[in-house]
Amino acid sequence: MTALLEATAVVKHFPIQRGVLRRTVGHVRAVDGVDLRVDAGSTVGLVGESGSGKSTLGRVLLRLLDPTSGTITFDGTDITRLPERKIRELRRGMQVVFQDPYSSFDPLATVADSMAEPMRTYLDLDDSARTERIVELLRTVRLAPEHRNRYPREFSGGQLQRVAVARALAVSPKLIVLDEPVSSLDVSIQADVINLLGDLQDERGLTFLFIAHDLALVRHVSTRIAVMYLGRIVEEGPADDVYLRPKHPYTEALLSAIPIPNPVRQKARARIVLEGDIPSPAAPPSGCRFHTRCPHVIDVCRTTDPPAFVSPDGTTVFCHLHTDGPRLAGDTVISLRTGVARPRRML
Repeated sequence: MTALLEATAVVKHFPIQRGVLRRTVGHVRAVDGVDLRVDAGSTVGLVGESGSGKSTLGRVLLRLLDPTSGTITFDGTDITRLPERKIRELRRGMQVVFQDPYSSFDPLATVADSMAEPMRTYLDLDDSARTERIVELLRTVRLAPEHRNRYPREFSGGQLQRVAVARALAVSPKLIVLDEPVSSLDVSIQADVINLLGDLQDERGLTFLFIAHDLALVRHVSTRIAVMYLGRIVEEGPADDVYLRPKHPYTEALLSAIPIPNPVRQKARARIVLEGDIPSPAAPPSGCRFHTRCPHVIDVCRTTDPPAFVSPDGTTVFCHLHTDGPRLAGDTVISLRTGVARPRRML
């Protein structure tokens, strides 16, 4: 498949400034060397704990934040250092839906005004044509045409998030970054929004970067999953392989936190509780960044960054357990806990 969005060694550091003269005394390493590829027409799920750098990475990929270093390519164009005027032209092809719909809309503007704004910038439409398109988009997200005259405060969270999706679709983008689009919604509303996004992708051939902290949800919507920890991708691969055969201890811990809707199975399974909090991105640990919380840590983890290891099923994992430790060599990390290696998937 053709890559619509590709990031290579992307870094985003924020300076820490102190004193009257605002001297830089350090940096917050929010994104610290990320490689990521999003193929056209696919959905890549980006997961991790709060503070792992997911949302910052999404904003950097859209050039809402300038990267400190690295390369970002969108639709065949290197956008890493493009001036604002050129980026503005390309932004028609990339849109974003934020986590909190209420904070992403002007409370003093009607829905019609908010949806018309990107159309005035990118589409040559008169007032009548814009109104027709707004009505069409509202119907697409299963809202009534008269909703266009309402203000954000007059909507429920789920309804306003549908409006946010409609606004993102207004200029017919190729890529939409969904930054935890359903985390603030009730479970029943989450399902409606997720199903809507799936229908829109099938109908319009959209490409999604879906940012969330719920691996079960991400598996449901994604083609591939990337797991992020402390500014870096630690595991990336096909959605089912990452979910069913995790290669990294951090991925296994995230999976163990997902509740199973079966009381007997839920009680019987082992729950992995990570000790301590995620370290500060201003002072990340040496070696493997996960070693301070990893239940399988070995000596090399404390001193050396793990190299990329590509497993037979196409998953890329950064973990010494596959090379320097027990040499899992692409097998699931679950085998270390159970003592029984799972059969590997044949190519």
